[in-house]
Amino acid sequence: MKVIVCGAGQVGTSIAEQLVSEQNDVTVIDQSAERIRRLNDTLDVRALLGHASHPDMLERAGANGADMIIAVTQFDEINMVACQVGHSLFNIPTKIARVRAQTYLQPAWSDLFSQNHLPIDLIISPEIEVARAITRRLHVPGATDSIGFVDELVQVVAVDIDENCPLIDTPLRQLTELFPDLHIRVFGIVRGEKILTPSGDDQILVGDEVYFAVETGQTARAMASFGHEEKEARRIVVIGGGNIGMYLSTQLFEEFGNLNLKIIEISKERAEFIAEKVGKATVLYGDSLDQEILDEANVGTAEEVIAVTNDDQVNVLSSLLAKRMGCKRVMTLVNNASYGSLMRSLGVDAVINPRAITVSRVLRQIRRGKIRAVHSVRSGLAEILEAEALATSPLVGKPLRDVKLPDGLIIGAVVRDRSVIIPRGDTEIQTKDRVVVFATRDAVRRVEKLFAVRLDFF
Repeated sequence: MKVIVCGAGQVGTSIAEQLVSEQNDVTVIDQSAERIRRLNDTLDVRALLGHASHPDMLERAGANGADMIIAVTQFDEINMVACQVGHSLFNIPTKIARVRAQTYLQPAWSDLFSQNHLPIDLIISPEIEVARAITRRLHVPGATDSIGFVDELVQVVAVDIDENCPLIDTPLRQLTELFPDLHIRVFGIVRGEKILTPSGDDQILVGDEVYFAVETGQTARAMASFGHEEKEARRIVVIGGGNIGMYLSTQLFEEFGNLNLKIIEISKERAEFIAEKVGKATVLYGDSLDQEILDEANVGTAEEVIAVTNDDQVNVLSSLLAKRMGCKRVMTLVNNASYGSLMRSLGVDAVINPRAITVSRVLRQIRRGKIRAVHSVRSGLAEILEAEALATSPLVGKPLRDVKLPDGLIIGAVVRDRSVIIPRGDTEIQTKDRVVVFATRDAVRRVEKLFAVRLDFF
């Protein structure tokens, strides 16, 4: 596939890395000579210096034969115009744009991005995506990650394993014996820097991060089986009143109802603005690294502190201060991927990576076959995919024990007529079943082939 990526910031670079790792033909455009030099030195891409929305630059990038344009520069208007130019002049089939300004995304202007106006196939709003990711995790207390699949019928949850987990050193095949009526499948383990797709003989160890698929109605029971019985947070402190913090606060009141919610914002003008927009919240003007402000926010008695400023260091340090003061759980937004591996060792309970969340949204458009949803794990080391089984798929019509699945791939759940099936050896997948799969990076292409229409079908 031939793809043009507009913007070589953190998100654009991550998308380019993912596409290159899958042998796609990638061209990146950016106005920064330093970013272009770095890309040419580190990735097998064409990196061009220039303005991403100019027709001559898009033509140089190969827009005439491109399959997709992904516009993720720092400027909404450049992203939108690049997609419009790609459509009008070069007939690029798939157009993706990152749009940050919430005014463009108001329901009143929902027709703006239609084919008759700005023909963009996917709009990505990092602020909205991050807020939704945080809210999902709050709905599953104790989870480090939580994603709904197949119309929320299946929940995929990640949990950290500590010494209090009753399943430590237990072979996974015994989960069925221990919990015969619990519809759960462990299908991914992060151990150190490695991603494992476990067999029934593998065991869970202290320090692992475990991904499991479960019927949504049984999520609380599944969490309890791993030693997590935390209650939903009602006393929450949000650090940072930017677009993410404000949208998140609004979402929290909509989804959780009555909350004791406090927001700490370092800008007085912004704090006053938020106080007007999010009337139910208590807004505190001050520095989140100031002990007095944290005391005033009652951080020590908070059930959850969520740090979402635009400064990674402030997020990390304020989270650690909150934890030291007695906060039960902290969730921290970190843009720098190199910080991620340090967070849990420092005591941060959950890490939010906006770049990974944005890349997951893009991957859904990139994946071939009947792929309906994608979630990236650990910056692309693995993916969780939802796919629809076609009549031509080699998975259909035979017991799974007789299907030679590629290494690095495990089926976690099958949904048929809105009923959730946790697959066993005798499970047979049928046409139109929705299948939730965990796949390591090397196995993703094979997943696409398993759920693609073969030419000989016609």
